[in-house]
This record gives sequence, C-alpha cells and structure tokens, in this order.
Amino acid sequence: MLGALLGVAALLASACTSGGSTHQGSAAAEAGLAALPKSTPTALTSYYTQKLTWRSCGVPGFQCTTLRAPLDYAKPQAGDTRLAVARKKATGPGKPLGSLLVNPGGPGGSAIGYLQQYAGIGYPTDVRARYDMVAVDPRGVARSEPVECLNGRQMDAYTQTDFTPDDAKETGELVEAYKKFAEGCGSDAPGLLRHVSTAEGARDMDVLRSVLGDEKLTYVGASYGTFLGATYAGLFPDRVGRLVLDGAMDPSLPARRMNLEQTAGFETAFRAFAKDCVRHRECPLGTRASEVGRNLKAFFDKLDARPIPAGDADGRELGESLATTGVIAAMYDEGAWEALRDALTSAMRENDGAGLLALSDSYYERDGAGRYTNLMFANAAVNCVDLPPAFSTADEVHRALPAFEKASPVFGEGLAWATLNCAYWPVAATGEPHRIEAKGAAPIVVVGTTRDPATPYRWAQALSRQLSSSRLLTYDGDGHTAYGRGSSCVDDTINAYLLRGTPPTEGKRCS
Repeated sequence: MLGALLGVAALLASACTSGGSTHQGSAAAEAGLAALPKSTPTALTSYYTQKLTWRSCGVPGFQCTTLRAPLDYAKPQAGDTRLAVARKKATGPGKPLGSLLVNPGGPGGSAIGYLQQYAGIGYPTDVRARYDMVAVDPRGVARSEPVECLNGRQMDAYTQTDFTPDDAKETGELVEAYKKFAEGCGSDAPGLLRHVSTAEGARDMDVLRSVLGDEKLTYVGASYGTFLGATYAGLFPDRVGRLVLDGAMDPSLPARRMNLEQTAGFETAFRAFAKDCVRHRECPLGTRASEVGRNLKAFFDKLDARPIPAGDADGRELGESLATTGVIAAMYDEGAWEALRDALTSAMRENDGAGLLALSDSYYERDGAGRYTNLMFANAAVNCVDLPPAFSTADEVHRALPAFEKASPVFGEGLAWATLNCAYWPVAATGEPHRIEAKGAAPIVVVGTTRDPATPYRWAQALSRQLSSSRLLTYDGDGHTAYGRGSSCVDDTINAYLLRGTPPTEGKRCS
C-alpha cells in the first residue's frame, strides 16, 4: 500500500528542480501568455476532426485509443506524434457532464496510469457517475512515444551518483553523469525532444477536447499538471470549463528562483516531519525538533563516506544520494512519515538501508527487476525545453550554494546541484517564464496546501493572482496537493465545483 501511495506521490512533482532560467527577474516573466486565435487553423482541421477507435486495454472498465497530433504545430505537415488516451465511461446515474481530463503532474507522470490506478476508481462516486474519466499521456511520456535515456543498470549508476560533490573529482563525476544522461536522451529521440513543451501538451489537450465532442475542457491537474492546465487556459480562455489546479506552480518564476523556493518548501515540510517525529519515542533523529535536521545531515555525511547494506538483489548499497531521495519521497505525504521513521531507525541503528532504498525506488519508479519507468527521462525533457537551465556551469552552482543551504540546511546542497542537469541538454529551451492571465475564462479553482513540500503555498497564491477568474482554495495541512487526501472540506468544495459549477467563496480555507 505504501509503495502504491508513494508511486502516485512521485508522479505529482517528482523533480521540478531540474529546469529553469538564469534570469532572476526579466521582462519575459512580466509578459502574459497570449491566447491563440479562436478559430482552428485549416492546417489543423484533420487533427480536430479525427475519429477515435476505442478498444479494450486490459484493465476492466477502461478503454484505450490513440490520438494523432502534429509533432510541430508551426509545421503540421512535417509529421505526427501519437498520443495514448484512456477513458472510463460515466457510470450514472445523473445527467452526463461530458469528459473530465486528469493529469497527475511530474512532468513525466503517466496520466493513464493515474487514471487506471486511482482517479478512475478512487474519485468520488458522484463525479465518476457524471463524467467520462479521461487521461492522455503527454508527448514523450509513458505510452506516448516515451523518451528513453538510460537502461536499468545505467539508471542505477546515475541514481547513486554523489549529488553533493566534495571536491573537483566528484564534481567532474557529477557533470559527466549529467552529460551521459542528456546524451542518452538525445540519441533516443532528437526530433521529439524539441517538441515536448508544456505549450504543445496543452494544445494536444485541445485537440483531444474537440475529438471527444466537448465544447469546453473540464480538467483536474495536480502539481505540474497545474502548469499544463493554466497554460491551456491562457491559450484557449474561451474553451475553459471547470478547471481545478491543485498544488499550483507559478509560471512567472525564473527557475533559479523556482528551485530555491521549492528547496525552502521541502525544508518547511521536513520541519513538520521533525515535530511529528520527536513526539514518538522511537524517533531515531533525537528528542527535540531543533536537532532532527542536524542529526539527519550527520547521518547523510556518514553514508557519503561509507554506504551501508540494503539487502538489494542487484548489489546496491544505501549511500547519501539514495538515502536523501528516500527521505524526500516521504515528504510528499504525511501518511508516509511512519514508514520513514521505521526506515531511518533500521538504517541508523541496525545498519540496514532496505527501507530507505525502497522509498527511493518508489520515487524513481524502479521495480524489483531493476526496470525504471520513463518518469525521470520525460521529466528532464519537458523541464529542459520549457525553460533555459538554472545554471550553466558547476562554478555557478558553487556560488549559489549558500543561498540554497540557507533555504534548507538538510536538502539545500543536493537540490542546488540537481539544477545543473539541463545545462548539458542536447536541444535548446524554447520557453521563458511568463504570467498567465487567461482573460475571459470561466472561474478556475486554484488549490494550495500551506506546507506543501514540492509546490510551495506561495505559488498557488501567485498563480491565483495572475489568473483573471481564479478562486483560491487553501488547505491548511501537510503533504503535496489537497484533493482526495483526507480533507472533507477540500473534497466537498471541489466536488461542488465539478458537479454544479459552483466555485469556492473568496478566501475559502480548509483544514
């Protein structure tokens, strides 16, 4: 159960730290995303009018199909990309409300996997009764011509790379790991890599909306899925139906600032975990919340010098990088804190790293046979084309380390170095930070969680201020995102919006 829970959590915002802009404030960030013309260009008519052939896809109750979209919307004659789509028809009773598209984020999370494993069976009964539940894996993700970069053994080596280099040798090794990762992606799909942007993904959703026969788009997006949904609203404000953006991102942020604020978000979540941990006699990190972070950092330093056994069939040991990832994975959902305490107890007191390794594997979506999904590959591909790299050289990271370590004494160093991977990407970024106003759109619900680790609450506030028709719903709580995570107040508010079109009142707060 825990593995499934964290598997979903990892989809939501697994590595937002991987892309960004070198600008700390720019004209681009102040510019608004321009809406596209209301009429469909003639060159795109065949895409908007295509007929889908639905078939069984091996999961009872679900159907699958393939959607054609132009690889390059500026040159639709240059060829297609094919996107995997799945749905579960409305079960009734009640008047059908059309399609409800869902996306769990990432970028790189499989929307189809999320639909089949959670949304299509776990969303409220009334919502599933009235809507056809639909998901499309964005271009380059999972079943939609997935980007592949490294094989399983190569990915094992990559995830064990020291992401907190202590000297020039280790810095060089980290840079080489990023270069090898990027080269693998480039050799796999050089043409596709240029066309996996969020803007193109949003345009694909509009093609799907049309083909499904919906006049407006109804959508629930989590984490990065909020950026995808907000981009759709900015490009097609007149086609916005009921949009829920849960765990919102701020599209106006240059990525160095985005990465820094996310680092602070993980620190906020970790402090909440620390307070909870010391309430338990078995907390392995101390008896006072103020010492938990210091003790965990000291443990990471020990693992950096000497990894410990993890009982892994492939011989992997638990070093600092995998242990840090395991802890970060548990920050996404407070329901995983008990498992994290147990895993830390085993590692720190019994020299057994199996628990933390399992948490890390759930984050990376690695199975017991050593196979990885393409989550991390697609994540980098989208982030690195959406925005220029946060840092261009290792020296730039070195200079930024004090700011990141101030934001999070525990995670700051590693998250700072994580921003370097896009510096070696094989294709240039096509996007810049920008505001999204979506003038003329119907009411859009933006949801923010006050102690969200991956998408800090201030991002939800910022996106809500940008969107001209937004209503901000605040969840005073822990973990990543809010809908379907235990707050009846949040769930009832969103359900009322999806089912009756009633947005929350201004300033609505839930706990």
